[in-house]
Amino acid sequence: MQRNLKEYLIISFKGLAMGAADAVPGVSGGTIAFISGIYEELISTISNIKGSLFKTLFKSGFKTFWQELNGNFLLALLSGIIISFVSFMKLAKYLLEHHPILIWSFFFGLIVASIYFVGKQITKWNIVTILALIIGAGIAFYVSKLPASDANDNPWFLFLAGAIAICAMILPGISGSFILIILGAYKTLSNAIHDIDIKKLIIFVSGAVVGLLSFSHVLKWLFKNYHNTTLALLTGFIFGSLNKVWPWKNTLTWHTNAKGIQSPLLQESISPFSFQGDNHFIFSIILMILGFLTIFILERVGSKQA
Repeated sequence: MQRNLKEYLIISFKGLAMGAADAVPGVSGGTIAFISGIYEELISTISNIKGSLFKTLFKSGFKTFWQELNGNFLLALLSGIIISFVSFMKLAKYLLEHHPILIWSFFFGLIVASIYFVGKQITKWNIVTILALIIGAGIAFYVSKLPASDANDNPWFLFLAGAIAICAMILPGISGSFILIILGAYKTLSNAIHDIDIKKLIIFVSGAVVGLLSFSHVLKWLFKNYHNTTLALLTGFIFGSLNKVWPWKNTLTWHTNAKGIQSPLLQESISPFSFQGDNHFIFSIILMILGFLTIFILERVGSKQA
């Protein structure tokens, strides 16, 4: 697909938004990709990375290889994702520790708007799509209720965590970062990024590449053969994830690490008026509206690009 510099800059901006979303436990970069109109192109591009593509490199040269790879699209998108993910993970860690209600309020607005925009692309509703919606919502809600785990530094485990998390990251509604928390690898990855631990980062990225190349083929096949059912399932995923991003929580169980620092292990969603302490209700509603409007802007940009 031929694009100009401005269009590639917009794709990089979408990558920045995806990376920021993936860095936050409870929010999916896949949702941002879907709303901004690049999701199916992304899945199709990734699934086309196979052995025959590299034969083209040796037979026809780099230019033909790069065109078949859709290289400009991948380069623009991945540069935005990587820059944003690495930088925003540090910011997200600070915001989640010091302003959790406000950041969750913004992302709650994002998710609510996402449900509408993903769901409206379903062209035909029947018993199968309704069941897919219910199953997707049930799975995401169940995942959101799972307790977090402690950190795990085993290299093979980190490789597996990368493979699983990347699959979640490209699924709208399923948060890859939250999957990392459940597996006990989020803190390990966060520390590796902070300390620039090249060995751990390479292990994690290797697992992510393997998982991404494998899972993208499944998603491409589902979109080709069961488009409406797949959309309904993904809409359910997004709907079920609302429990995780609900701003007002009551912590049931705490985890204390080796340094004596406590972090929430198991939480339940409660009414803002039952929240003990400052519920930031007015600011939270404003941020929800801003999050909601952000998706409208991304969707409009995505529609123009499409």
